[in-house]
Amino acid sequence: MGRRTAPAATAGAARPDTAVDRHWRAHAWRALHYSLAFVGLLMLLDWGSGGLALPRAGLWAVLGAVVFAVFLPARVSAGEGWLAVRGLMSERRVRTDALVAVRRYGGVAAHLVLRDVRGQWLELDPRVLEANPLIWHLIDAGARSSLARGTLRHGAQALEELADRIDGQEVRAVLKVSGLL
Repeated sequence: MGRRTAPAATAGAARPDTAVDRHWRAHAWRALHYSLAFVGLLMLLDWGSGGLALPRAGLWAVLGAVVFAVFLPARVSAGEGWLAVRGLMSERRVRTDALVAVRRYGGVAAHLVLRDVRGQWLELDPRVLEANPLIWHLIDAGARSSLARGTLRHGAQALEELADRIDGQEVRAVLKVSGLL
């Protein structure tokens, strides 16, 4: 018989033309650690007071799961012409090459809202784009395509400001590595 070969893509692995948030796994582990520390502290305090019983331990475990759900970040991925944000319960996806609007909301905890011509929308933390240049590049290319087609009517300024900030960070990183900064 012939040699067996492994399948081209394994389950859960990113396709070669897909960029994913490279820091998501570390953030997910941090969320798990926070929730375990929270549950451990609650159980330790409850045990120390003499009130720990099975129903209360179950309650603390449920509260730990809620803390995990709150701290677990959305998983961001992008490809040519699309962007997806997957939360605990659902995934939202927009066509970046057919954007209608990009809006920036908030000050300290800012977020972007992208909407495409099909009415699909998603929310995204701009820090994910700052930390993942490949995702930013794919979104920027799609937004430029939307501008060229004339579909992007609102938000070009927000994208330009974000591009200036991300490009500035990249220039500072290059200068720092080269010893010029």
